Amino acid sequence: MKHITKHILAVLLGVAPLSLAAQNIPVLSLDTILQRVDNNNILLQSYDLKAAGFQQSAVAATAWMAPMVGIGTFMTPYPGQQVMDERDKGSLMLQLEQDIPNPAKLNARKRYIASQGNIEHATRAVTLNELKAQAKRLYVSWLIAQQRINVLRENEKIMQTMKKIEEVRYPYNQSQLSGVFKANAKIEDNRNMIRMQEGNIAKARSWLNSLMNAPGNQAFDIDTAWQLRFQAAPTYDTASLATVRKDVLKMNESIRSMQLNIESMQREKKPDFRIRFDHMSPLGDMMPKAFSAMGMVSIPIAPWSSKMYRSEIKAMQYNVQAMEKEKSAMLQETQGMLYGMQYEIQSMQQRIAAIEAKIIPALQQALDANFLNYQENKLALSNVIDSWEALTMMQSSLLDEKLKLYEMIVDYEKQLYR
Repeated sequence: MKHITKHILAVLLGVAPLSLAAQNIPVLSLDTILQRVDNNNILLQSYDLKAAGFQQSAVAATAWMAPMVGIGTFMTPYPGQQVMDERDKGSLMLQLEQDIPNPAKLNARKRYIASQGNIEHATRAVTLNELKAQAKRLYVSWLIAQQRINVLRENEKIMQTMKKIEEVRYPYNQSQLSGVFKANAKIEDNRNMIRMQEGNIAKARSWLNSLMNAPGNQAFDIDTAWQLRFQAAPTYDTASLATVRKDVLKMNESIRSMQLNIESMQREKKPDFRIRFDHMSPLGDMMPKAFSAMGMVSIPIAPWSSKMYRSEIKAMQYNVQAMEKEKSAMLQETQGMLYGMQYEIQSMQQRIAAIEAKIIPALQQALDANFLNYQENKLALSNVIDSWEALTMMQSSLLDEKLKLYEMIVDYEKQLYR
């Protein structure tokens, strides 16, 4: 008796931690997962770092060149030459030189480089939209897989009941042994389908963990009561789409950056400056110390130099016009695409409603009637299995349609806010 008690305690102690572990598995809503993707995804963090790098480069763009210092001799005769006068010995020369760039050029260059950081932020928004769509697809695939498992388990109970009935009837020659084997095969096939869905759930969990920058084997569950609802946009005019689509925002930032680059190139016509100071200390005693101060200015409007920035400005202006056309074409294409996706989603919703309201209830009633006749030994097992398979296939088709519907809604939201 003591040994039995020890075994019972050991089993209870072993089961208790498992049950506690199961209770500690967190349940994550879709909003929580999307928020973690936004905060923790490594790829998204890289865009923030690139944008910070452009900000530092913009600050560096206003820096001046370092001053130049030189020391040497001035008008010094070669060794061996005869010096007739103290003045002919030359001088020791110290030279200081500093380039002074035009402030308008520096500020224009700074604004252009800083605008590239805004492009990186816009690119992050586009990538985030892609990752959110990917996370939603994984979430809904997990949800449908769990619903498939629930349906398969319920259907397995029916087949288990028929198997038991066949086993009870067989000794009394009221059923055939093949019926037991057939029911057992259906049960095992049903369990294989459950295993496949469990594999799909494990895959979705691993991929979601990777998107959240978490270990791939980190355990969590999803909210199985959640449903993805379709909400059509109130309007699809191009002006409204331009305010919500992330790729249009990125293109606007690219256009703005190119316009700032044009402004920077236009500042190239402004002159730059340079100052130089030379100090001469004569090597002879008869010459006084002397200096030379000089200020210089560049002439960028000279025809052989202005050709460079004028051609660059024209090229960038053409590129801006091309990007504006591309943006308009993109918005026009998106408008038609969203209308088509909306009608397709609404049609799919109607088909799903018909399956749920009419087809599956009718097949369920047929299975119930056949099962009742089978229990009264008025119908063969094969007829009940046919009804069971018909119901199972239609329930599977319904979940297939729901998965397609959810993926269509995810694609619709992705295109709307892309």
